[in-house]
Amino acid sequence: MTTAATPEQTTDTLGSPDEDLPTGWTIEPLTGTLGAIIHGPDLAVALSAHQVGAIRSALLGFRVVFFRGQHISPTQQVTFARDFGQLTPAHPLLGGLDDEHPEVLVLDSSDYPLGVGSRANGTSYNNRWHTDVTFSERPPMGTILAARLIPERGGDTLWADLIDAYNTLSPPVQHLIDDLVAVHSASGTFDRFRSDDPSGEQQQRLSTLTPVHHPVVRIHPETGERGLFVNETFTQSVVGLSPTESDAILNLLYAHTVEPERVVRWKWRDGDVAFWDNRATAHYAAADYGDHRRVMHRVTVAGERPTGVADAAPVAG
Repeated sequence: MTTAATPEQTTDTLGSPDEDLPTGWTIEPLTGTLGAIIHGPDLAVALSAHQVGAIRSALLGFRVVFFRGQHISPTQQVTFARDFGQLTPAHPLLGGLDDEHPEVLVLDSSDYPLGVGSRANGTSYNNRWHTDVTFSERPPMGTILAARLIPERGGDTLWADLIDAYNTLSPPVQHLIDDLVAVHSASGTFDRFRSDDPSGEQQQRLSTLTPVHHPVVRIHPETGERGLFVNETFTQSVVGLSPTESDAILNLLYAHTVEPERVVRWKWRDGDVAFWDNRATAHYAAADYGDHRRVMHRVTVAGERPTGVADAAPVAG
């Protein structure tokens, strides 16, 4: 399994980098367990294997990492993302930026029909906790988000630590949920855009996205850690439970996940880049910027089919 940098292995002060970091790089943790700024990389140029490995290690340890003031182009964003794996199309229901960048999803607050949160002024927002594309058989491994246009105030993004959320549950609750399986579906969220789809193209695509089953507790494929893998946007129900039982368990997990102790909030500046582990986090984009415009470019790295506790291979004794 991949070795991950952790808050205990790095320093809170700049100028004292971990010995495994490339020369000139430092890591600045943002909370006790979640989020860190990596100072030093230039994402506009090709990275060495050592540099890519250092970023991956930090990602695994901190779940989400940030790079200030990069101002990378869409092509550079795609090139950077490919250092970490094969890329997915921009979105199952929406095309990419252009023919040259089919992997880049444009999140423009002035014209974005597929937000998972509230709606206003003819558009929609992502102000609802979610993990990206869990309604697919193989949700993305990670997401890379680049800030193109940031409002003067507001528009922060929050991330929650799904591994810490599992670890801080009481043992009886962990035991209760370890072998549960949940249904994930796109229909509950995206069906509401039917009136915005006069051509029927999105509905045709949506009809191909049948519900999928994922473990409630996911084994991280690189670190072996257990983490929650449910979210209020795409998780529909728990298999084998009554609606009352399912709702009670899911609502408990949702509330526990987003307690302030396991959340980091990022205030964007133009040119910033965030890279998060989609297998270990949920996120929420605050819609608190009124009529101001917010534009982001998203690229997702392909992932694997989630593995649960019951599926994990036994450890040799």
